[in-house]
Amino acid sequence: MLKLKIKQAADILSDMDIDLWMIICRESETMTDPSLELMVGEHVSGSGAFMISKTSQTTALLWVHDAANIERLGVYDKVETYAFNFGNSLKRIIEEYNPRKIALNYSLSSFTADGITYGMYLKLLEFLKDTPYADRIISAEEILFKLRARKIKPEIESLQKAAILAETCWHDLLREIQPGMTEIEISDRLRTIISNKGSINSFTSIVNAGAKTSPGHGLPTDAVLERGDLLHIDFGVKIDGYCSDIQRLAYFKKNGESSAPEELVNAFNKVKEIIDVTSKLYKPGALGIDIDNTARKILTDAGYPEYQHSLGHQIGKSVHDGGAKIGPKYEESDTTPLIPLELNNTFTVELGIAVPGIGYVGLEEDLVVTENGGKILCPRQTDLVVV
Repeated sequence: MLKLKIKQAADILSDMDIDLWMIICRESETMTDPSLELMVGEHVSGSGAFMISKTSQTTALLWVHDAANIERLGVYDKVETYAFNFGNSLKRIIEEYNPRKIALNYSLSSFTADGITYGMYLKLLEFLKDTPYADRIISAEEILFKLRARKIKPEIESLQKAAILAETCWHDLLREIQPGMTEIEISDRLRTIISNKGSINSFTSIVNAGAKTSPGHGLPTDAVLERGDLLHIDFGVKIDGYCSDIQRLAYFKKNGESSAPEELVNAFNKVKEIIDVTSKLYKPGALGIDIDNTARKILTDAGYPEYQHSLGHQIGKSVHDGGAKIGPKYEESDTTPLIPLELNNTFTVELGIAVPGIGYVGLEEDLVVTENGGKILCPRQTDLVVV
């Protein structure tokens, strides 16, 4: 996978006519550049630089005690070492490449492309102060947007496995949930189920027992699931380093109820309808801002309030994987909703409606962009589960 992504990066650099891309980091287990997992797969203790050129030449410059791990990978053409003077060694290698443009991982739009720390950036400028290269630095944002977004076949296969496993875990969990359990107990049980299947959570699960807690990115609480509550769970698993992210629902009937309340059923059907319609719009060339606007119009035309988030985000090595976004333009510098979708991009499609006194009707699916629209990666929830 690393070799394939490095080759893909070189092709992107060639297309964009950018001579050199550098990932510069130190003590990366503490302060990690998000691109390291994608392009290196190992951490470093000392200062390090990973360089990829548009001609497919690659060099890793590492503290002598970090070199063995990277050499074992066998994916960088040269692994050079230093003992005490990282700056001089880095300057020499850059001079050998003699790049007209040097891309670094800083970004105003996305954390996935904002990996170099300010301190390391200042150090680099100091290393290069007597050379022409300090004036040739540009942002690697667009490189990383393309590299993270353009999924190759093995990446899509891993993402699909992760989505299918998450769906399987949801059904296993459903068989064990009982009224009287707390959100924390439900979350713990889900984590155990995922672990027993040889995987891990891709993020801390969001569990809402009815309308007692916020459906946002909050931790599970001691709130108790009761009859008359809609259970909402937002979770995912990680397989081969790739993440899934889905939302599922189950309504626990009150004693004496024969079915779910009408307002809950109507909200569920509207959310499902919007996912039906908008998932078909995830095609190459489409803009995320337009897809998101379609969802908002259907929702508000039906008399429901707008959701306070984007309709979709990219998934990959990270649950929020950078690049194009299916959502509004939140600030002037945010270009992500205006990046055209590409074949084999992978996204979520998600929204919800809060039903007072019952809970949050949130559904989320993972999909891959195809010429015919989004192909959802695992079995969908198309019916409200009533327990």
